[in-house]
Amino acid sequence: MTKDIKITYTENGTIKEQSGTLVADLKSLFKGPVLIANALPVFVGFWLALHFTGGSLLANSKLFWLSMIGSTVLIGGALVLNNWYDVDIDTVMERTQQRPTVTGNFSLKIVLGIGILLSVIGQVMLLFTTVEAAIYGFVGWFTYVIMYTMWTKRKYTLNTVIGSISGAVTPMIGWAAIAPSWHIVPIMLFIILFIWQMPHTFAIAMRKYNEYKAANVAMLPVVRGFKMTKRQMFVYIACLLPLPFYLGSLGMVFIVLATLLNIGYLIVSIRGFFTKDDDRWAYVMFIYSVNYIAILFLLMVAVTLPIY
Repeated sequence: MTKDIKITYTENGTIKEQSGTLVADLKSLFKGPVLIANALPVFVGFWLALHFTGGSLLANSKLFWLSMIGSTVLIGGALVLNNWYDVDIDTVMERTQQRPTVTGNFSLKIVLGIGILLSVIGQVMLLFTTVEAAIYGFVGWFTYVIMYTMWTKRKYTLNTVIGSISGAVTPMIGWAAIAPSWHIVPIMLFIILFIWQMPHTFAIAMRKYNEYKAANVAMLPVVRGFKMTKRQMFVYIACLLPLPFYLGSLGMVFIVLATLLNIGYLIVSIRGFFTKDDDRWAYVMFIYSVNYIAILFLLMVAVTLPIY
């Protein structure tokens, strides 16, 4: 299944040969790590809704699988459509040059068809949970595919703000499958994810500055420089500090540990004002941000397990 596949294709009269694996191509097409990272908040939203409504996972197993599979398929469709649309800039950026849309391993027509089909299937599956969950799913898809990928990504530094909305609605999908989402917990999850994505994305943009610049993508470090980016990262991280206190219903253990994570994040961001190696610092920020959000959301599950 992981055997190398050699593919020959013609482009403008030139014969090119690419080698790789089907598994690697699919992982790249669906942006595997991003897909998994977006599925976790859906699960946490669903789990916490059960906790606060007194429901059980076993009794709601059908809703659980519809929510998880439907949202994952929908997100996968959006990511595939992003690959389809961004093939021109992916050709320029070194980190994306092995995507099957760039190498030609998958034709663009097939990729477009896959993206549309998965988006429709995922949306329909969410409709079998609740209308509210399906609406949040559509909002996430629309902001990522239309407003971010096709409109703002190449033109405005606010592209990161728009893109953050799509990632932030994921726990709302999970919660809304069980109960109405106008509750302080899912609202706080949305706000945390929305704010967190800003410094997280800026760290990536700083590390890949030359690639984004070559591709003419309007990321903040490219347009406004590193100093402005560092200031904004600090402000966004500082905005995370009070948020755990709005989740007092998760208990003091969560508040204390989440606050320590926030303080650590803020300290790392402050170091950026004094560093002489911006690339190294941006890498540390990226690693901290990835672990920060994973630990924070898994902590929400841990403190609501029946043993507490």
